[in-house]
Amino acid sequence: MSVNDQDVAVDGRTPHSDAPDWWIYRGTGRPIHDIDLAQLLPAPPPWRSYRGDPPPEHDVPPPDDGESERRLGTAFTLSEQDIDDNELNMVNAALYLRRPLLVTGNPGTGKSSLAYRIARELGLGRVLRWGITSHTALSSGLYGYDAIGRVQAAATSQAQLGGEGEEPPIGDFVRLGPLGTAFLPSRLPRVLLIDELDKSEADLPNDLLSIFEDGEFSIEELARVRNRHPEVTVHTADPQRTAVVRDGRIACHAFPVVVMTSNGEREFPPAFLRRCLQLRIENPDHEQLAAIVASHLVGQNGEHRDELIREFAERSKAEGGLPTDRLLDAVYLATSGAYQPDQEAWPRLVDALWQRLTVR
Repeated sequence: MSVNDQDVAVDGRTPHSDAPDWWIYRGTGRPIHDIDLAQLLPAPPPWRSYRGDPPPEHDVPPPDDGESERRLGTAFTLSEQDIDDNELNMVNAALYLRRPLLVTGNPGTGKSSLAYRIARELGLGRVLRWGITSHTALSSGLYGYDAIGRVQAAATSQAQLGGEGEEPPIGDFVRLGPLGTAFLPSRLPRVLLIDELDKSEADLPNDLLSIFEDGEFSIEELARVRNRHPEVTVHTADPQRTAVVRDGRIACHAFPVVVMTSNGEREFPPAFLRRCLQLRIENPDHEQLAAIVASHLVGQNGEHRDELIREFAERSKAEGGLPTDRLLDAVYLATSGAYQPDQEAWPRLVDALWQRLTVR
């Protein structure tokens, strides 16, 4: 049975009339149901196959924590005709090839939202988000070890027990970051969003190459004690979740779906770009803007919504792109009673909301 047939028979979706059979991700925002993605997704190519520890029994991704709804709205859907075929090709290629996806575009075009659309549609649970700043180092994404906290806990235990307290478990003081958590062995791939990578220091993209190629990394503090403690339970980047680390090493079983965003503020090294698939997201058109507004403001039709969407689309085109969240702000204010086109205050408010954020 083809993917198209499965969509019709199981999910009830009407596929794009000329959609390739190999597409798994369709970009509509409608979750697949009763389909095991692990069975649907073909095996990786030999050069991208990883043999990490077997995933835990009954392994399922953590449920969404509400961030997808905040990012996408309660009922985000697009018609098949409103989706960019190039986006679908690149996302599906990344799924098949187990390659990171570098997404570029103007601020506010939905680059980060792509990770949440993938996770929602494919049933991959909570998105692991790693926000990048100019001070972000690779180690902060992999894990953190609270050595001082462990020493203080040991001292407190000894003081309470007259100098004979047991050493606190080292795993209590290790917490995996979003990047480290994404590479834990799992049956289904986790979705990892590395947000605004172009804000990083020059070395970070090259530092990422090792884990993207090897699919594994070591926690040195656990590797040093592996003879005494071959299995250590540590905290993860998922709230209230832990994981067992064996021999101080974490190796993925299913390579994560990695979405890296960039506003184009810098260029990346050629060696880094060679190992990624690249996708540029263009500014949304009128139909896509209407779908975004409808998903976030369910039941708030408002007689001026279409007019605001049209005005925003025209202004965005003239300005070279405006963040879509500013359209949501304007529509929300309009439906709240602020829309007074015959008065000076409303046009001035819209001008303030829709001004270009960067200097051309």
